Amino acid sequence: MPPPDTIGGDGAGLEPLPSIDDTATARAVVDARGTVVGWSEGAHRLVGYPASEIVGRSAAVLLAGKPPAGPLRSLEGARRWSGSATLRHRDGRVLPVTLLAHRRERPPGGESHEWVLVSPVSATRPESDEHALIDWSLAQSPCTMALYDTRLRLLRANADMERVMGLSEAEMRGLRVSEILLHPEGERAEELMRQILGTGEQRHLDAALHLAGDDHESVWSVSLAPVRDPDGVVRGVLLSAHDITEQQLARRRLALVAEAGVRIGTTLDLARTAQELADVAVGQLADFVTVDLLPDIEDDRELRAETLPEPITLRRVANQSVLPGCPEAVVPLGTVAAYPDTSPAAECLVSGEPLIHTVTPEGIDRWASLAPDRAERVRRFGFHSVLAVPMRARGATLGVATFSRHRRPEPFEHDDLLLAQEITTRAALSIDNARRYTRERDTALTLQSSLLPQKLPPQPAVEVASRYLPASAQIGVGGDWFDVIPLSGARVALVVGDVVGHGVQASAAMGRLRTAVRTLADVDLPPDELLTHLDDLVNRSLAETDGTSGTADIGATCLYAVYDPVSRRCTLARAGHPEPVLVSPAGEARVLSLPAGPPLGLGGLPFEAAEVELPEGSLLVLHTDGLIEARGRDIDEGLDLLLNALVRSGTSLEGICDAVLREVLLPRPTDDVALLLARTRALDSAHVATWDVPPEPSAVAEVRNKAIRQLQEWGLGEATFVTELVVSELVTNAIRYAGPPIQLRLILDRKLICEVSDASSTAPHLRRARVYDEGGRGLLLVAQLCQGWGTRHTYQGKTIWAEQALPAG
Repeated sequence: MPPPDTIGGDGAGLEPLPSIDDTATARAVVDARGTVVGWSEGAHRLVGYPASEIVGRSAAVLLAGKPPAGPLRSLEGARRWSGSATLRHRDGRVLPVTLLAHRRERPPGGESHEWVLVSPVSATRPESDEHALIDWSLAQSPCTMALYDTRLRLLRANADMERVMGLSEAEMRGLRVSEILLHPEGERAEELMRQILGTGEQRHLDAALHLAGDDHESVWSVSLAPVRDPDGVVRGVLLSAHDITEQQLARRRLALVAEAGVRIGTTLDLARTAQELADVAVGQLADFVTVDLLPDIEDDRELRAETLPEPITLRRVANQSVLPGCPEAVVPLGTVAAYPDTSPAAECLVSGEPLIHTVTPEGIDRWASLAPDRAERVRRFGFHSVLAVPMRARGATLGVATFSRHRRPEPFEHDDLLLAQEITTRAALSIDNARRYTRERDTALTLQSSLLPQKLPPQPAVEVASRYLPASAQIGVGGDWFDVIPLSGARVALVVGDVVGHGVQASAAMGRLRTAVRTLADVDLPPDELLTHLDDLVNRSLAETDGTSGTADIGATCLYAVYDPVSRRCTLARAGHPEPVLVSPAGEARVLSLPAGPPLGLGGLPFEAAEVELPEGSLLVLHTDGLIEARGRDIDEGLDLLLNALVRSGTSLEGICDAVLREVLLPRPTDDVALLLARTRALDSAHVATWDVPPEPSAVAEVRNKAIRQLQEWGLGEATFVTELVVSELVTNAIRYAGPPIQLRLILDRKLICEVSDASSTAPHLRRARVYDEGGRGLLLVAQLCQGWGTRHTYQGKTIWAEQALPAG
């Protein structure tokens, strides 16, 4: 290693480094109390005192007089001070000097600060060689500089100006900027120089130029400053310029990254996210961009990091070009195509690393044998540089993004690769989110559709039609549901509910609630009691989860209605659910006013039921809040739209459903929608027979005979044997074990229904009679001979019912 005081590269003929004369500067250190604590040899030369005579003494001994009050006040709190002072030399002479004082903080534990004072020992004056040095500095400055006179003619230009313009100073001398540079920016600069001559104010501009001395377009920051004489008169204009191309490119890259963060991933749609990546990159980074994903990316499974097809096949999801219509594209959107092993897309997928590929004639020739159509496009459009980046997210390979240039002459550089990686990574995460969301949404939709009624069976009490519409893809599948449940006595239960939340959890919660409602309906509870039990179930579910799962915040609303076609009365109760709409047979629509029960899951609050008589042919409309509520629209407005749609629609229930969804819903609903329409029917006296039964054993035979005669009138003689047995058993049990009033009712509809009502709340139970028991076999026979039987409790007692299938024909 050469010694530090020599310069050169081979060790021979080395010249010594120029030395620095420390004694040319007087340097002194004064503490906060004004005591001299440091003294240099230069200070000795300036005032004649050696360090041994001045260190430790007050600095005031050096002054020719008292220190002026103004400078002393200006030192308070200052970080630096400069000015003139009058010192007294050791030999008594008075020395006027210029001083520069720096405040320096001391380490903790000592003085708070000290002052470092410096002054030149002797003033320097320009000499002839120094004038030459100034000329050399102008010529050799790394900044591009040129000097113009008041006629805006070039006087001097440094070496960098000559390099940039590709002209010597002699070739440019006497020319204006607009004559040296035939470009609009040259005329702009000349106009600013004219303004400087008039106003004397400095000007600045940024210009993008393709100069003769550069291979590509560059961006320059140009400063134009007036040159004044000692009287302040502007005698010329100095132009200085800096090449800020790299800084400008860095700003553009940062701006592109910021833009990608805003524009990529705006939706959970996979194809749209890929197209957003292509749209962002085209023009600013590349001339042509393609996004190709693995064909099985949308399969309902987790992708493994090492999963790659052989040969490599990809589905074209998005492309974009600076040319209209993407004429460079060979693979149509949505098409799966194979990629040769030597293609940039295949190479980067196999290696897992991004790559820059330079297109050469030899490479195109090799491609011509493997992919002739792609080789033809590469030749036609002049592709010269390709950048391929694998799309990976959460350890899984999703596909590849390819960036190509054919219009921009600059090939891709390492900084372009980093930029492409950044925006591709953002897009890959968004695409993976969209893939996972799509899979979860499909799962939730499948679960939701499987839990909803697949087909509504025909009901004797009502004619029904329904619709279920999931929310838009951004919101996700919710927990709306509906159901139609047949009940005893030709009655029917109509249910509509809404579970809080979206996704699989909401669908699963909906399934549990729908099952619970069906179970409770099978017990034949009144609507208000059923909602009370359902509320208890939701509260128990909340207690079991204890906030440890996504179901901890489960809540729901529900509307439960029971319609009896015999009495034409409908009993309804709601738990935080929107009120139903009733359309009369005359076509008048109104909202049914029901007691407002709390949503399910609050607990401790009662539910109330309301009863309304419905004329035959009335239309009962049950729905969830997603039908009438929407962002930016008042709920009353949505309700008015629903009423108007119901009034204007025709008589077909399917047509009414379509009209309601068409006229009430917004194009992209933000919540699920469940809609259930029920048009009521009625059973007249010709299909219902009722008898009061005296509480005497002898009344059994009489009421049995009346029932047989009624069957004869209905033409159901073949059902006499079973009906006799059912009537005898149920009436006998009511007389023996219950209390009056006792009533027998036969209902003829699609089934033959036998009902016996009494005032007792005790219900019979099936049991197997022992060998020597005299009773206990009748109810078992009823259960064996009928399609179904059961007990429903009323506020006055209970009703035991049994259903028989009608005889053939």
